[in-house]
Amino acid sequence: MRRGDGRLTHDLLVGERLPQDECGVFGVFAPGEEVARLTYFGLYALQHRGQESAGIATSNGTQILVFKDMGLVAQVFDEGALDSLQGHIAVGHTRYSTTGASVWANAQPTLGPTAHGTIALGHNGNLTNTPELLDLLVEREGYAKRLDLKNGAATDTAVITALLASDEFDTLAETAANLFPRLKGAYSLVFMDETHLYAARDPYGVHPLVLGELVGKGWVVASETAALDIVGARWVREIEPGEIVVIDDDGVRSVRFAEPTPRGCVFEYVYLARPDTVIAGRSVHVARAEMGRTLAREHPADADLVIPVPESGTPAAVGYAQESGIPFALGITKNGYVGRTFIQPSQTLRKLGIRLKLNPLREVIAGKRLVVVDDSIVRGNTQRAIVALLREAGAAEVHVRISSPPVLWPCFYGIDFATRDELAAVGKSTEAVRRMIGADSLGHISREGMVAATTIPSGRLCTACFSGQYPIEPPLRARHLLAVQEVEA
Repeated sequence: MRRGDGRLTHDLLVGERLPQDECGVFGVFAPGEEVARLTYFGLYALQHRGQESAGIATSNGTQILVFKDMGLVAQVFDEGALDSLQGHIAVGHTRYSTTGASVWANAQPTLGPTAHGTIALGHNGNLTNTPELLDLLVEREGYAKRLDLKNGAATDTAVITALLASDEFDTLAETAANLFPRLKGAYSLVFMDETHLYAARDPYGVHPLVLGELVGKGWVVASETAALDIVGARWVREIEPGEIVVIDDDGVRSVRFAEPTPRGCVFEYVYLARPDTVIAGRSVHVARAEMGRTLAREHPADADLVIPVPESGTPAAVGYAQESGIPFALGITKNGYVGRTFIQPSQTLRKLGIRLKLNPLREVIAGKRLVVVDDSIVRGNTQRAIVALLREAGAAEVHVRISSPPVLWPCFYGIDFATRDELAAVGKSTEAVRRMIGADSLGHISREGMVAATTIPSGRLCTACFSGQYPIEPPLRARHLLAVQEVEA
């Protein structure tokens, strides 16, 4: 949590920085449709991927307009804003910052002039070679001045936008195909000029990106299939790793800029994606339920009820209950309206901590031995608060089960974990973490069990936050530190 930015989040309330994905992206090419409204609802479906800022850019074929601001999608846009965004092409973005400050200047889509017009771009992911790209930008006369290089405030998204704007190929697609092999890290991009919509995915396909069709009307690209569903688009296929998709009046064409070497983020299945999304042919909900069943086999418990930590723990808790035969119950309620806000809590409310978001159902849990299923433990503060909350409400025993292995390593590809020194599992045994959170027992799913639940071969998944095996070389500044920590581990 970066202090002083006016954001109230769950981590501020209970001292826990939860894993966060960087962004959600959405794009539509649909002549005759209200593309700004379609994009608004697409972003609404992707709100879980970013809650700091939201933006939409549209083009009518000759001019690009953009509207963006800090806050949730429903806070940023009203009828007047959407009515002002006319056109038949749109790019939308909802942001959680993992690079760059949480300020309006870093909200997306970003804009940049090109030799042939304007580019508007939204980015989900995180680059690992931004300093090298900044050096490349400095070499190109006249373009580095757009970025605040002096204090390092430029985001990787702004760098991509400036580099796309600075090249002099005949088309933006050619410029992108020339540039993208030089980008290192994870990136799912949706961008546009006045006449074309583009989507691109890094060669590893770390984060999802899909293509859909508004049958007879146009095309949609989005971070998750759930966003296609909400706007009535038919799923066509995934954007392939190392591919650029170009959409215009003539339809859809593909440009290959790198050979695919898939390493999809396994944490999308564990926590990040919506449960009603499908990734690489696997339902996220089904995968999470299977993780729960595996967890029940690997770490059984003698208990009266299985309850989830809502909402992300629910599918795994259902699976645990099915496999174990222990009844499933909703023992904790969640206030769905507690998201990010710019209002700071009073000291009294801070002391209430997790109660602002979660509250126990005493009638359900009093006197019961509970299995509490959650998706992950980061620093452990949330689980400690939940265990205390349940004991206070009369739970006889609290057995915590986690549908992912211990988080041991930082992510450099767009998930904002705590630093390695802050991670609860680093340097501690499971028993030590159990004592820290105050549970009667603690069990994590095995890495093999988690991977098997996705049905994706282990060689096609990124498990770096659990294994320390990075498919893409981390940033230069982090490599030495990681090497030292690995030796110490």
